[in-house]
Amino acid sequence: MNKQPTPESLSTSRFSPFIAVGQRREIVRQFTPNWFAMTMGTGIVYLILLALPIQFPGQVHVAEGLWMVDSLFFVTFSVLFLSRLFFFSETVRPMLDHPIQSMFLGAIPMGLIPIVNGLTNFGPGLFGPAVLDVAQVLWWLDAALAVSIACLVPYRMFTSQKHSVDQMTAVWLLPIVAPEVTASSAGVLAPHLSQGAAQLLVGTGYVLWAISVPLAFSVLTIVFLRLALHKLPHRDMAASSWLTLGPIGTGSLGLLLLGQAAPLAFAGTPLAHYADMARDIGLFAGLLMWGVGVWWLIIAVILTLRYQREGMTFNLGWWGFTFPIGVYTSATFTLFRLTQFYPFAVIGMVLAVALFCFWLLVVSKTLVGMWRGHLFQAPCLATAKKN
Repeated sequence: MNKQPTPESLSTSRFSPFIAVGQRREIVRQFTPNWFAMTMGTGIVYLILLALPIQFPGQVHVAEGLWMVDSLFFVTFSVLFLSRLFFFSETVRPMLDHPIQSMFLGAIPMGLIPIVNGLTNFGPGLFGPAVLDVAQVLWWLDAALAVSIACLVPYRMFTSQKHSVDQMTAVWLLPIVAPEVTASSAGVLAPHLSQGAAQLLVGTGYVLWAISVPLAFSVLTIVFLRLALHKLPHRDMAASSWLTLGPIGTGSLGLLLLGQAAPLAFAGTPLAHYADMARDIGLFAGLLMWGVGVWWLIIAVILTLRYQREGMTFNLGWWGFTFPIGVYTSATFTLFRLTQFYPFAVIGMVLAVALFCFWLLVVSKTLVGMWRGHLFQAPCLATAKKN
């Protein structure tokens, strides 16, 4: 009788086409939505490369190459995740009931958005203008997925998951932040569409922003309370201290980009005046939200330095060091582009360097973990086995 591979046996295997069939099946069974955080982090790196206020030779080509690699990873991860749902359907409920792993379902729509933005930025030049129709379809698919997850995961929290304030972390933000990430992408895609399509996209973007941002700020309040009452989470959750920048940075970016897209989308319509107001209010409110992020950024740096002294072991959660600071950096560069206030460029460059360093560190450790196979472990299965 063939022995079923275990997560421990995978740690000595290699993630290659030549591993045993049973081990490949185990990789699929143990595949988690956490992996989509890799597409989030890599996607924001290429977007920041495009947004840099300075130019260097090959900059666009490097960004385009990262986008292609990111797209390949997203397709691969989607196939693996769908295969798990189809071939190992008995693992779905434990995943939905797991108080941490289920939160990473929000990484799926957030990981798709950089792909959509890349189709908008690079697609017409590579594949022709028709690719914008593909980007639009993917955007609407992402919007539906983001809202579904933003409702489904909290529903499971309310009905079947076990939570306590002392165990709560900023990971709670992941499922509910997804709609505002989609909203910010509407401001990127809308200027490339017909006016009617752009109006629908921008209007929906504001609704998605409203679904996500106020709820995310309520969670930030709970995070502050939890830290004050129960002190810091375990060092394995060190990267979660950066997740608080996610809804702040994306919320600011969404107001800025939607505000810039609105006047063109609604030009010549009865809402043209309000679209101009949305542009002006978006700049002011986006600046205020960016200011809120300054405090959380400082706290994240301080906490990370403390965790670093205690010693941190790598896990997929380390991708939390990339996307949140990335979207905050993107908001910073957008503020510079709209205001030409030079300090935004300086601060943005410092944040961009930090992002690139984080990404290089995390991606190298992730690729090693993929090759060795030990990162393919689903915590929900271990929990279900104990129960």
